Amino acid sequence: MKRLWTLVVWVAAVSGCAGESAPPVAPPPREIEVISLTPHEVRDTGEYLGSLLSRQSVTLLPQVAGYVRRIHVHPGQQVEEGAPLVEVDAREETAALDSAEAQLGSSRVERELAHRLLTRVETLHQEGLASAQELETARARAQTAEATARASAAQVAQRQVQLQRHVVRAPFAGIVDDVLVRVGDFVGASTQLTRVARAEVLEVSVSVPATRARTLRTDTPMEVLDAKGQVLLTTSVFFIAPQADPRTQLVEVKAVFRNTSDLRPNELVRVRIVYAVRDALQLPTPAVVRQSGQPFALVVREKDGGTVVERRPITLGALGDRTYVVEAGLQAGDRVAVSSIQALRDGMPVKVKAAARADAGPSPQTLANVPSPGGR
Repeated sequence: MKRLWTLVVWVAAVSGCAGESAPPVAPPPREIEVISLTPHEVRDTGEYLGSLLSRQSVTLLPQVAGYVRRIHVHPGQQVEEGAPLVEVDAREETAALDSAEAQLGSSRVERELAHRLLTRVETLHQEGLASAQELETARARAQTAEATARASAAQVAQRQVQLQRHVVRAPFAGIVDDVLVRVGDFVGASTQLTRVARAEVLEVSVSVPATRARTLRTDTPMEVLDAKGQVLLTTSVFFIAPQADPRTQLVEVKAVFRNTSDLRPNELVRVRIVYAVRDALQLPTPAVVRQSGQPFALVVREKDGGTVVERRPITLGALGDRTYVVEAGLQAGDRVAVSSIQALRDGMPVKVKAAARADAGPSPQTLANVPSPGGR
């Protein structure tokens, strides 16, 4: 009986000890990575579709009607100024020129004879062997012959100019476009033969919103991009249209550049306009949390001798290469958590890992790939 009682007391003691709960042990602070924000240069840009134009480009039309007798060039050929391109049949004009030259030769002979006769009559008149009337007649004949010779010479010059019009020549050095006629085709004054353009210097034209055009100057930087968004060349705006298109409310902006990238007239290219350059804070995209559309950043600060995170609302600007421009809510020198974002809560104690990067944000060229919010 004594042993049974002892066993009951021991069991009760053990049961009483098992019913007491030990105080919870606080988990250790979570280790996180942070960055220290410093201002970096960012660019306010807009990207558009631009059209390339040749500053020297002309469509060639014949000045005479006739059949195409010869084509001297082929599409894509580089030609010099004055090079023959298309020749129109000129046999009739050549015959007319031959006739005019023959008439000129005859009139020159008549002029020479008239001048000799005038000289002879003047001599006889001085000796009293020719009357005044004969002298006047000789002078009139000489003047008539002189006028006839000049008219014949003008006729020859006119025929020569007309003959030259049968050969269409390049007005300047450039590249020949597609030749639109063939040998034997009949052409007239309104028939398009070909087009010659220079591609050494090109003009790029873009249309920007009127609100954006108000911030432009004639020296605003402009960049021509390739298909991957890489900068092919840089130039600056030289023309801003004084009025907007009444239908689209867009303003035409132009720039000119020396073509060093084998671009072609009438080609469409990506164009980036740099509206402004400024210093701003940049925040990596993984460091941004959102709630009901409002972006927040988890700022690490010291509190009561420890390190905690504070959820702070921020205002974001342009999205660049994995970074946002911070317009408001953060200051230079703030430390922001960039790891374990989803596990962190406002006021939660944390432990900062090894020293973070000294800055945050890519180069300004990366941020220039995307325009700022609100459109172009």
